[in-house]
Amino acid sequence: MRKLTMEMKREERAFWVFILPWLIGFIVFTGGPILVSLLLSFTEYNVISSPSYIGIDNYSSLFQDKLFYKSLLVTLYYSVMSVPFTIITSLVIAVLLNTKIRGQSLLRTVYYAPSIISGVAVSFLWSWLLNPQFGVVNSLLYDWFGIVGPGWFTSSATVVPSMVLMQLTASGSTMVIFLAALQSLPADLYESASIDGAGRFTKFVKITAPMISPVILFNTIISMIASLQVFTEAYVITKGGPDYNSYFYVYYLFDTAFKQFRMGYASAQAWILFIIIFALTVVSLLASKKFIHYEYDPKK
Repeated sequence: MRKLTMEMKREERAFWVFILPWLIGFIVFTGGPILVSLLLSFTEYNVISSPSYIGIDNYSSLFQDKLFYKSLLVTLYYSVMSVPFTIITSLVIAVLLNTKIRGQSLLRTVYYAPSIISGVAVSFLWSWLLNPQFGVVNSLLYDWFGIVGPGWFTSSATVVPSMVLMQLTASGSTMVIFLAALQSLPADLYESASIDGAGRFTKFVKITAPMISPVILFNTIISMIASLQVFTEAYVITKGGPDYNSYFYVYYLFDTAFKQFRMGYASAQAWILFIIIFALTVVSLLASKKFIHYEYDPKK
């Protein structure tokens, strides 16, 4: 075993000194609360009185709760619609913004800017745009095409698709990651393909998509995790309605914790959500092995 020199020991001490603020912050504000929530999930706790241990009663009650299944189904429905929509639109826009045109930098900024705005502000903006009485979208549909627009957030059939549509102004970060991946691709591959007579679609299918497939997987998993934690849109616009059709899982968790003050039950809900997200992430990673192309594979 190699002995540590004085210089190596100083570097090690410096490492722990510099990482200590982050380590303390993680333990106090992240790791600690995570552990406490796990312990609270086995208790009955209403904030006012001390927690009392009840075993797995919270979990057994959760699986008999109709609202649990309703909120979970609504959230999964949103996720199934939102993730493909976000990935496809972000990738298409990234490809378009990767072309050399006048005002390219301005267009990139314009599309990315809404993603750094508060989710509450964006929700208020979309609630105005899609208002069925005086919203801009329905007004244009009627004035230009004579079409009476849908109820959007007020209709059970369109409330979730309307929230999926809101991802148009929230996927700027996804687009930027795709754009960075596209700009890292070697130009000689496209030049060779052009010489062989390949068109734009063929280049995208045969070169672009395989080369950025790890980035597609990364963005898909991140978008999936975010979609399963959707909350702001329902809280600001619909309050879970109409008829519980936007009563997302995290919104139900919020109601349980901060309106009913059933902290133990809410902690159990949070851990069930963690297990679902973890399982879906692992399945996604395992299922993607045959479709993801890595430039360097250490197993080969």
